[in-house]
Amino acid sequence: MPPLITVLIAGASAYMGYRWLSKQGARVAQDLNKARDELKRRASGKPPLKDLGALKRDPKTGDYRPEDDAGG
Repeated sequence: MPPLITVLIAGASAYMGYRWLSKQGARVAQDLNKARDELKRRASGKPPLKDLGALKRDPKTGDYRPEDDAGG
């Protein structure tokens, strides 16, 4: 019976290792795709994308500006 338990533990460990490696591989592939897209965007000469967060309309000028985090 002890060899069976050892085989089961080894099999479960191998399966969990496989799942972990699969997730890491997917994450690395996603990071590489993001980097490739960023390099293509930079090579095309387009301005960098900037996340301004939520925008608020200025009633005086009609322009949209980022909201202040300080609440003012």
